[in-house]
Amino acid sequence: MGINLEKNTSINLTKAEPGLTSLHIGLGWDAEDSTGNAIDCDVSVFMLNQNQKIPGDGFFVFYNNLTSSDGSTIHQGDNRDGEGDGDDEEIKINLSKVDSSIIELVFVVTIHDAGKNGQDFSMVNNPFIRILNDSNNEELCRYSLDSSFAGCDSVVIGNVYRSGNDWEFGALENAYSGGLAGLLEVYN
Repeated sequence: MGINLEKNTSINLTKAEPGLTSLHIGLGWDAEDSTGNAIDCDVSVFMLNQNQKIPGDGFFVFYNNLTSSDGSTIHQGDNRDGEGDGDDEEIKINLSKVDSSIIELVFVVTIHDAGKNGQDFSMVNNPFIRILNDSNNEELCRYSLDSSFAGCDSVVIGNVYRSGNDWEFGALENAYSGGLAGLLEVYN
C-alpha cells in the first residue's frame, strides 16, 4: 500500500520508486443523484507546457481522444456509471515518451451533462486518485478527496509534473463550474 496524501501535498515518484518509467493512474468514485440516476463522471488529462496551456488537441486526452499525440498517455476507456469497487477510469503514462515540451499532466474529473441532469459533485462520494508503478502494479500513493463541492461539476484532482529530472505527483482539490468546456477555456 502506498502513501496516503493530503490536499496540497506531493510525493517525488522517481525517488520513491527508482527506475520508474511508467505509471498507472486509477480514479474512482461512487455517484448517484437523489432520484437514483447514475452520474457519468469522466476523467481527462490536460498535458501542459511551460505556459500552463495545452499546446494542441493531441495533448488533451479524454474519452473521445484516448491517446496523446506523443503516444505517452493512454486513456483506458469511458465508464459511464461508476458501478463496482476499485478504479472506475484508468490512464497509463509512459514517462519516457512524454514530449519534452510538456511539464505537467493535470487530471480532471467532470460530470457529463451535469447542468442538464441537475447534478454536481456533492452527489459524488468517495472520489480518489491513486498512482501505481505500471510495471509491477505497486501502489505508490493515493489521494482521497474529502470535500463535497456543492454546485461544482468539475474537479482538478491531481497532477504529475516534472521536477528537474524527476517526476512528482501533487494532490489537488480545485473545483469549478462550467463543465469540461469551461476548464478547457482556462487551459487553452
